[in-house]
Amino acid sequence: MPSLKVVNMAGKEVGDIVLSDEVFGVEVNAAILHAAVRAYLMNQRQGTQSTKTRTEVSGGGRKPWRQKGTGRARQGSTRSPQWTHGGVALGPKPRSYRIELNKKTRRNALKSALSDKVAQNNMIVVDAILAEDYKTKTMTAMLAAVGADKKTLVVLPENDSKVVKSFANIPGVKTTQAHTINVYDILNADKLVIAKAAAEKIQEVYA
Repeated sequence: MPSLKVVNMAGKEVGDIVLSDEVFGVEVNAAILHAAVRAYLMNQRQGTQSTKTRTEVSGGGRKPWRQKGTGRARQGSTRSPQWTHGGVALGPKPRSYRIELNKKTRRNALKSALSDKVAQNNMIVVDAILAEDYKTKTMTAMLAAVGADKKTLVVLPENDSKVVKSFANIPGVKTTQAHTINVYDILNADKLVIAKAAAEKIQEVYA
């Protein structure tokens, strides 16, 4: 079982946490991670893009010139795709880009992402992430103290508005809760800073 040091917000070691092999020690499956990230990104798309075909643009009802005898190419409408102000051929129409993954695949992808962060020593466990006031300076100092000065995902056990808003103005830092954590955010971050209670919640659910 992997074991990590637990630090406080000042970066001082205050204990250890033993992590479950079933969640934080599985073999990383790149194919499942790819599927999960692709599904996440596709599901963010609204799919509302739309172009007008030649039947939807206004005008073009009259034949521009007679069929024969002018020396020009035959034309039936001024709203054909080759005309200025004409319709678009084979353009996008509203559609759903949604990709569904089954529950087992989603769980395995999350376990692989967490295990990868542990294996690469990019997961930092903090005993508690608290804020007495809305202070960005406090959270910036905490990240520097624990060694998370790059792109960071902060995982809280539950929503804490003071903590979330204190992190909000720090570039490259995103906050989430244990029950809303996702594979894309984990892999997109250089460091995963997780509260001890959040790590225990994740183990409880996925182990």
